Amino acid sequence: MAATVKTRKLLQFYEQMVLIRRFEEAAAKAYAAGKIKGFCHLYIGQEAVAAGAIGALEKQDYVVSTYRDHGHALARGMSARECMAELFGKETGCSKGLGGSMHFFSKEHNFMGGHGIVGGHIALAAGIAFGSRYKRERAVTLCFMGDGAVNIGGFHEGLTYAALWNLPVVFIVENNLYSMGTPLYRHLPVEDISIKAAGYGMKGIRIETTDIWEFHETLREAVNRARSQNEPTFIEAVTYRYRGHSMSDPAKYRPQNELERKKEQDPIDTCAKTLLELGINQSQLDDIQQKVKATIDDAVKFAEESPFPPLAMLHKYTYVNP
Repeated sequence: MAATVKTRKLLQFYEQMVLIRRFEEAAAKAYAAGKIKGFCHLYIGQEAVAAGAIGALEKQDYVVSTYRDHGHALARGMSARECMAELFGKETGCSKGLGGSMHFFSKEHNFMGGHGIVGGHIALAAGIAFGSRYKRERAVTLCFMGDGAVNIGGFHEGLTYAALWNLPVVFIVENNLYSMGTPLYRHLPVEDISIKAAGYGMKGIRIETTDIWEFHETLREAVNRARSQNEPTFIEAVTYRYRGHSMSDPAKYRPQNELERKKEQDPIDTCAKTLLELGINQSQLDDIQQKVKATIDDAVKFAEESPFPPLAMLHKYTYVNP
């Protein structure tokens, strides 16, 4: 029975990761064609973090994201249509076309936004978790951040109060080895970011994310601790992004052959290999690929055909009438 449960869950993770990968690839293509404006930060290579972590949550839980938020939104259940339309700046987008790549939001899914200010959302996540505990809800808050955020004042504030007040929150650092174009060794005096948790009296865990099942189980335990014991956890998820920091970044700062080496441990390929070993047929994986392709093609078509928000909407979401 346990193996069957694992297989079903891994199939779900595989589909989510493929969905995120194909969504981001389509977004890159649309950006190059001038259909997406402004900043656009892709999640390619980090899919296992979003799928494995958010897969440990329940419906009432909250997710707080960074400006690299597409993968988190899709893993939380937001549709490819509403996410792609948001990138296109259309009224049918999840933020009505007014937020763009960095500001996905969904009240329905308790997705409390992507945030453009590095580290600024960490204290917000602690505040959401405080609200859950104050109201005696069974909700856990999952807060994602990049490795560059751990040097920001909001990081200290958020972790301090989460530990001091025993808040039901799990902080996840997606350590993709680069803070924009700055390698880890140039902006942090330690390689193991998880040891920072000790300074807040908080459990710290460092884990590779190539094996999505192992990562998911680690997150599930952390979420359960937060829910049952109001105990926060700080997790360093070691991952890697295949593209530059944003669409305008050619990523020429990488050492030679680093990207090729990392792709040999691609989390989607690793998950597929595990599923085949568990008895899943290649045709089933191919069917998932085709299903995802149809979903992404539909999302792009929907975004292209959707209307831009009317000018009258500008005041509606900018000012509050007395």
